[in-house]
Amino acid sequence: MAKELKELTKRADNYSQWYNDLVVKADLAEQSAVRGCMVIKPYGYAIWEKMQQQLDKMFKETGAQNAYFPLLIPKSFLSREAEHVEGFAKECAVVTHYRLKTNDSGDGVVVDPSAKLEEELIVRPTSETIIWNTYKNWIHSWRDLPLMCNQWCNVMRWEMRTRPFLRTSEFLWQEGHTAHATREEAEAEAQKMLKVYAQFAEEWMAVPVVQGVKSETERFAGALDTYTIEAMMQDGKALQSGTSHFLGQNFAKAFEVTYLTKENKQEYVWATSWGVSTRLIGALIMTHSDDNGLVLPPRLAPLQVVIIPIGKGEQQTQIAEKFQPVIASLRAKGISVKYDDADNKRPGFKFADYELKGVPVRLVMGGRDLENGTVEIMRRDTLEKETVAFEGLAEHVENLLEDIQQGIFQKAKTFRDAHIYECDDYEEFKEKVKGGGFFLCHWDGTAETEAKIKEETQATIRCVPFAFEQTSGVDMVSGKPSKCRVLIARSY
Repeated sequence: MAKELKELTKRADNYSQWYNDLVVKADLAEQSAVRGCMVIKPYGYAIWEKMQQQLDKMFKETGAQNAYFPLLIPKSFLSREAEHVEGFAKECAVVTHYRLKTNDSGDGVVVDPSAKLEEELIVRPTSETIIWNTYKNWIHSWRDLPLMCNQWCNVMRWEMRTRPFLRTSEFLWQEGHTAHATREEAEAEAQKMLKVYAQFAEEWMAVPVVQGVKSETERFAGALDTYTIEAMMQDGKALQSGTSHFLGQNFAKAFEVTYLTKENKQEYVWATSWGVSTRLIGALIMTHSDDNGLVLPPRLAPLQVVIIPIGKGEQQTQIAEKFQPVIASLRAKGISVKYDDADNKRPGFKFADYELKGVPVRLVMGGRDLENGTVEIMRRDTLEKETVAFEGLAEHVENLLEDIQQGIFQKAKTFRDAHIYECDDYEEFKEKVKGGGFFLCHWDGTAETEAKIKEETQATIRCVPFAFEQTSGVDMVSGKPSKCRVLIARSY
C-alpha cells in the first residue's frame, strides 16, 4: 500500500496529470456529481482555512471589515455597468424559477412552469453590482468614507474545461470592496492590497511573485486598472494568483453612489475591489511539490510535525511518555503535532502517507533511539534525515520549520529568476516560450500586437511589471516604438 501511495505520474512525464493525480491522492479534493465543481476534502479545506485565517488578519489590519451579501443578483443589476456585464455574461448561471413540483408519474420532480420569476436572478460571478446597490444606502457624506468591506464566499462562473483548484465552475474566495472620497485614496488602496497579497504569497505560501499592472485587454471588466501578482509554476507557466482593481467611479455612477463633501457638494465616490481564491492551493501545489507528493510551507501546513513511534509493549509506553513534554512545548508555540501510534498501519505506510501529504517534519523513535536518547528527523522539502539528541528537540524542530519555510521560498525564487528572460527577437521568443518561462519584451501598447502574440504563441501579456527597470525600445513584433517591457508567458 505504501508503494501505491507513491505511484504518482512523474512531473517530467506529464506535468498536468501529475497535478491531477496529486490533488486526489493527497486527499485535497475530488470531482463532484455536479459537472465542473469539486468537493474540497477536509485536508484540502484545512489548508484553505489557514490561508483564510492569515489573510483575514491582514485585511483587518488595513481597516477592512467582514460582511456578507446575497448569492443571487437581480439580472437588471448586471445591466447597469456595460463593460462589467459584457465581461461576465457568458459565464453566468441563471435562476429562472422558484419552485419544483412532482411529475405526472409521481417518481420525480420537474420545474413548475407557473413559478417563473418576474426577473431572473444571477448566481454571483462577483459581487460588485449587489454591493454597490447596497453602498448607496450606506454612504451619505464624507464622514461615511472610506467604507471598506470584505466577504468570504463562493462564486459561480460557468467553465467548460475545469481543473481542481485552478479553474472550477464554483470556487471559494474573498472579495474586498472599498469606497473612497478621492481618486488618489482609491488608487493607493488598490495598490496597498496588491502588496498585502504579495506579502502573503511570499511570506506564508513561500511563492515568489511579480507585481504589476494588467494591459487594457487583460484587466477586470469594469476596472480602470487591474493590479496583479503573477507566480511561476514548475513547468514555467504563469499563474495569476491575486488581483486588485481600481474601479474609478464606474460603479458609483451606475448605482448613484454619491457623498456630500466637506464643502457641501455632491460627488461620486471612488472604488476598488480585490480578491484571491482557492486557486492559491493550486499555486501551492505546483510551486513546491515533487514526485513523492506535496511539499507544503510549514506556515500553511495543516499538520506541521508528525511523530511515529516504533516499538512494542513497554517501549511504546516509554516513548509516549518521553514525547509528552515535547508535544506540549511545540503546541504551546502554536505548532501542530500528531503523535501517530495507531497499530492498524505499518510504519512504512505511515512514512509514505505523511510524505505524500507534505507534512514538513517527521520524527521517528525506535527502541535503539530510546536507549541512546536520540530521535530521527526527516524534513519533507529535501527528504534529508538526521539523528539528533532528544534534549532540546522542541527548539530544534521549531528552528527546522522556519528553515524549511525559507528554504522552499529560496528554491522557488531561484527557479523563477533562472527562467526570466529578456527577449527582443520575435522568432527567438516563439521558439523559447514553448519551454515555459517569463519573457520581458518590448510592447508597442496596441491590442493588435497583443492579440497576434496570443494567437501565434498561446502566450499572453501577464502585466507591466513594477520591479524591473523600464527603458524605451522597439516592439519585437511590430517594430514600432515601445515605452516599456511587459511580462509575457503562457499561463493557467
